[in-house]
Amino acid sequence: MEFDPILKGLEDVYKKMTSDQRLNREDGLQLLQTTNILGLAYLANERRRAMTGDQVFFNNNAHINYSNVCKVRCGFCAFAKDLEEKGSYTMSIEEVVNKAGQFADQGVTEIHIVGGIHPELPFSYYLDMIRKIKERAPQVSLKAFTAAEYDFFAQMENVPVKEILTTFKEAGLSFIPGGGAENFSPRVREVICPGKLSGKRWLEIHKLAHQMGIPTNANMLYGIIETDEELIDHLLALRELQDETQGFFALIPTAFHPKNTKFEEVSQASALRTLKVIAIARLILDNFRYIKAYWVSSSPQVAQMALSFGANDLDGVVREEKIYHTAGATSPQMQSEQQLIDMIHEVGLEAVERDTYYHVLKTFPC
Repeated sequence: MEFDPILKGLEDVYKKMTSDQRLNREDGLQLLQTTNILGLAYLANERRRAMTGDQVFFNNNAHINYSNVCKVRCGFCAFAKDLEEKGSYTMSIEEVVNKAGQFADQGVTEIHIVGGIHPELPFSYYLDMIRKIKERAPQVSLKAFTAAEYDFFAQMENVPVKEILTTFKEAGLSFIPGGGAENFSPRVREVICPGKLSGKRWLEIHKLAHQMGIPTNANMLYGIIETDEELIDHLLALRELQDETQGFFALIPTAFHPKNTKFEEVSQASALRTLKVIAIARLILDNFRYIKAYWVSSSPQVAQMALSFGANDLDGVVREEKIYHTAGATSPQMQSEQQLIDMIHEVGLEAVERDTYYHVLKTFPC
């Protein structure tokens, strides 16, 4: 069998793909370490086209970070503050609801709400926040709180997480973001976030959400201290849970930003590493339809390049991102819808505005 020269060194992976065999850990490591970048992009784009054709998705969303006070203080996080520390803040419920209402009036279809593990806020604060936003803007999807936050709420109330999730679902929760996943390796977590829930617990909470009909996303932090093996193992753990539940919508690979963290000596992930990670996520996660190129983390320029490496979602407008910018991100805090459309069209793909559940709202042919 003759192979296209572009596939040099990747022939075995191509054979597996064309015979519907799953890629394994060894394949993932081979892909991470390949120098055949064009071949890797070709394979990832073939898989992307098989999934969703030439459509690239974005949504009209906004972020609200209700507080930066956090008692866990992960070493990789530049956003968190102690309760009385200079620069710490906590929004009142009224402030959060007013901001959400303003966003809704601007046409936002999704609000992404996360904060820290606050040592003093009562459980009612979080629940009333969701209820009142839903009353003010019933048309908006609420993607709220990470698995770490839900685990904390369960501890705070001394009840099972299932009870917490049921309560929030009844209050108006639409979707759970993928934050808190970082890397599932116990070694990595012991170094970068020893006070956070375990990778196993994160998977348990997302599995439970899926079983309850609450869809979620999954994150993966890269470019900190993880080995290639730990990165691939993270993807394989997500693939295994997705096989069981089909509850994940998208993977969001997020590059570590070292500025103002305990790991400032770590070099920021290169553009090449970002493109490789996105391509390999597309190839390993054969049961995830959507791989995001999160422009806030990688920069709009690298995110646009990632659309040629298997990514098919640019997240969205965002409007007000704080977490990455406190760690030195130099990307804008928002992109207009037209800027996102232009980014997609410039690489010859079709732009699609979606809602939280990837229902098509509007298409913009190239």
